[in-house]
Amino acid sequence: MQDMGYAEVLVADQTFHGSKPLTYGSDGVLVRGQVVTVPLKRKHVLGLVDAAVGKPQFAVKLAVAHLELPPVPAPLMALLDWMRDYYPAPLGITTQLFLPKSLPAKPLPPLELAAPIITHLPALNAEQTQAMAAIKQPGLHLLHGETGSGKTRVYIERTLQCINHGRSALILTPEIGLTSQLANDFRAVFGNRVFLVHSGLTDAQRQRVWQAMLQTTEPLVVIGARSALFSPLSDIGLIVVDEAHEGAYKQDQAPHYHASTIAAKLADLHKATLVLGSATPLVSDYYIATAKKRPIIRLKEQAVVSEHGAPQIDIIDLRDRAQFTKSSFLSNQLLTAIGQSLQSGEQSLLFLNRRGTARVIFCDNCGWQALCPHCDLPLVYHGDEHLMRCHSCDHKARVPGSCPQCRNASVVFKSIGTKAVYDEVARLFPGARVQRFDTDNKKAERIEQHYDSVHSGDVDILIGTQTLAKGLDLPKLGLVGVIAADTGLYFPDFTAQERTYQLLTQVIGRVGRGHRAGRAIVQTYGPDSPLLAAALTKDWSTFYNAEITERRTYRFPPFCYLLKLTVRRASLKSAQTSSTALAVALASEHPRVRVEGPAPAFHEHVLGKFTWQLIVKANRRSDLLDIIAALPAGWTYDIDPTNLL
Repeated sequence: MQDMGYAEVLVADQTFHGSKPLTYGSDGVLVRGQVVTVPLKRKHVLGLVDAAVGKPQFAVKLAVAHLELPPVPAPLMALLDWMRDYYPAPLGITTQLFLPKSLPAKPLPPLELAAPIITHLPALNAEQTQAMAAIKQPGLHLLHGETGSGKTRVYIERTLQCINHGRSALILTPEIGLTSQLANDFRAVFGNRVFLVHSGLTDAQRQRVWQAMLQTTEPLVVIGARSALFSPLSDIGLIVVDEAHEGAYKQDQAPHYHASTIAAKLADLHKATLVLGSATPLVSDYYIATAKKRPIIRLKEQAVVSEHGAPQIDIIDLRDRAQFTKSSFLSNQLLTAIGQSLQSGEQSLLFLNRRGTARVIFCDNCGWQALCPHCDLPLVYHGDEHLMRCHSCDHKARVPGSCPQCRNASVVFKSIGTKAVYDEVARLFPGARVQRFDTDNKKAERIEQHYDSVHSGDVDILIGTQTLAKGLDLPKLGLVGVIAADTGLYFPDFTAQERTYQLLTQVIGRVGRGHRAGRAIVQTYGPDSPLLAAALTKDWSTFYNAEITERRTYRFPPFCYLLKLTVRRASLKSAQTSSTALAVALASEHPRVRVEGPAPAFHEHVLGKFTWQLIVKANRRSDLLDIIAALPAGWTYDIDPTNLL
């Protein structure tokens, strides 16, 4: 009779809230990284063997090895170990990231993978060739390429080198909506070596893809959203984080990881090359790359040589109501341009940031805006108190009766939503094929489900949020209209200017990509804004220098580590009392950190509960981990938040 073996198993189930592996028995020898099925309470779940151990002093249940699968690659197990320390969270939730929900009963047949086809690839231009020469060594490379400069062509060429050397490539996109376009480009070269991994897959699809990746010894190309980072690839030579500035790379729930941080660790474990690609890099990423003397590769030339030149950009002053006689929020000039695009068979894209719904104090005569004197963040109007309040430090001020600069009456700005734009466009252009794309879309209505028809020009007018601003290459697009360029600036957050610069640059970059003459019409309350000027002229240096100076002055990342602590209570008084008590305790027990607040959360009153928050700034991230470990019951946290809303 075979001797009983014992192993500690990392259980992959969200109901397991422990921080240490569980011990199970086995009829055979279990090795680290092996996938097993284990009993947990009244069900069976998947788990990963952490280590073989001696016979424990307590009774154990029996684990069952699942299929005859190879162990999960050692670098992936090392990543799991690292995440357990770096991102505090219940172990079951963290381990879930690394496994599908279940696995089929039968092994998959061996894959027959085709050789890459490169005959149709366009030649690299001079800048792309220089970029390829610079992206060779392991570690971080920041690819700062303008929209339309051919970053994807560089990714494909570098992936080709990896495949030829027997190593896999991992290409991340911020959202599912961009995977279709990227997958088409890569499949044209790498065929069935390309695997898609994202949350849109069914459980059965994810099971097959995960098992196929684990079983094959051939180099693969994996494309997907942030969950693709946990693919069981044995030897990764290249990791690309495309559109690396996007907020979608941050996980909102525990373990609150950021894809770029995980990618950097994974690249280190595989001794792989990491590329952060963006036309508008994160200020923090750019600063860190500069400080660490890592390569920053610039692409400025358009990949598609065109006789059309740069797009024409017109600025419309939203304060000049004489330009809005046909619609209250679509200028006469924009409406005329849409009509011309329809006549010439070109597409139009109307962009409005979906989050533009906050009430703020500003002057619609001179553009003055109320800012916090301590944080330089926009103050939020609270109608119940008739006060302006900073949602970072809780500075309060009365609403002025007139503009402090020009003495005009102040107003409360309410931005419209994409649905209102859709209704207005449908009314004004009844014969046009109009489609709206935003996060309110049902699954069947999302951009990834309609990419082919949008790309081929079957939609005349696209209306949407930042979903349409990211990375799409639409050959028939001739016009971009920005409905309200300022909406992002009215949010009380330290990233407001950065996000506005990114979105404007990205959405205007959908035209002027060499396919046809492009035009952008930008409606704004601040036509003389330096930020707007920098975005429209792609003046990255001016924007970056101003923003990094502001971050340093007010001590925001990359000059500190951030922790957002949140509590929800049934009454306002209870939320205030709990927040104040924790703020006092943290200041006393952790003298090295800076505690700001307490203050009401951006969405203070939700579902009958009052939400308040504290912002903790620290020079050492370990201090924040200590705070998380000792949080009182009822408090939640977000470590390394990308915004404070």
